[in-house]
Amino acid sequence: MSKFNNSIYFYKENTPNPMKKTLFAAIAALSFVILIDSCTRAPLTGRKQLMLVKNDQLIPLSFEQYKGLLDTSKVLPKNNRQAEMVASVGMRIRQAVENYLISVGQGAVINGFQWEYNVIDGKMVNAFCMPGGKVIFYTGILPICQNENGIAVVMGHEIAHAVASHGAERVSRAMGAQVLGQIGAVAVGVATKSEDAMNIFGSLYGVGAQAGLLLPNSRKQETESDKLGLIFCQLAGYDINEAPAFWTRMAEAGGKAQKPPQFMSTHPSDETRIANMTKWIPEVKAKWSGR
Repeated sequence: MSKFNNSIYFYKENTPNPMKKTLFAAIAALSFVILIDSCTRAPLTGRKQLMLVKNDQLIPLSFEQYKGLLDTSKVLPKNNRQAEMVASVGMRIRQAVENYLISVGQGAVINGFQWEYNVIDGKMVNAFCMPGGKVIFYTGILPICQNENGIAVVMGHEIAHAVASHGAERVSRAMGAQVLGQIGAVAVGVATKSEDAMNIFGSLYGVGAQAGLLLPNSRKQETESDKLGLIFCQLAGYDINEAPAFWTRMAEAGGKAQKPPQFMSTHPSDETRIANMTKWIPEVKAKWSGR
C-alpha cells in the first residue's frame, strides 16, 4: 500500500467523524489559500498564472537536462550553416526581448537566463526553449521553416514559453491538481467509507484533471506563446506575415495523421492557430512596430 493510501487508512480509521469534517475543511481552505496566493501574471499579456514553483527552482534542473541531451545527441558544430542561422535568429530575438522587458521594468522575468542555441541532427520536427533560455532545434524542422523568417516564427514561439514561465506554470498546475485529487479522495472515502470508491475517484479525477485543468491550460499557454512569439518577431524586425504560412506548412507536414480533438489536445487545432495568427498580425504590426 502506498504512503498516501496508508495515510488515508489512518485518517479513516482513527479520526472521529466531527474531527474528519474539521480536518477536511481545514485542508481544503489551506489548499485554496495556497493556490490563490501563488497566482502571478504573465508578462505582456497579464494572464493569471498559478506558480507553486518558481523559475529559479527549475532553471538549474533545466540546465542539467539540456547538457544531458547535448551529450547524448549529434549536435551540429557551431560553424555549421544551419547552426549559425538558428543562433543568429535566436540572439536577435533575445536582444529585442531583453531590451523591451528592461524598458518596461520587467527585466527580472529573465533573471538567471543563460541563453544558448544548438541544432541537433535528427528527423524530429521539433524545437523548444527550456526554462533559462536553452534552445534546441532539430534539423527535421528546418525544411519547414524554409528561411530566417520561418526560423524566427518558431524561435519567437519557443522563447515566449520560457519568458512567460510556462514550464514552472505547468509543474505548478500538476502539483495543484494532485493536491485537489488527494483532498477529493479523502472526502469520498469519508463519505462512502470505501477504499474502492476512493480508487475509482482517483482514476476518474486523473481524466478530469487532464480535461479540466491541465489540457486547457496548455492550450492557453500555446496560444499565448503564439501571440507573444509574433510580438517578439516584430520587435526583432522579422516579417511576421510568415507565421500563418509556416503553420500551414506544419499542418501539411503532419499529413493525414490522426489528431485528437482540440478539447483533448495540448495544442490548438491547426485551423484555430492559423486563424489566430492571421487575425493578430495587423494588431501586432500597429502596436509593436518601431519599439
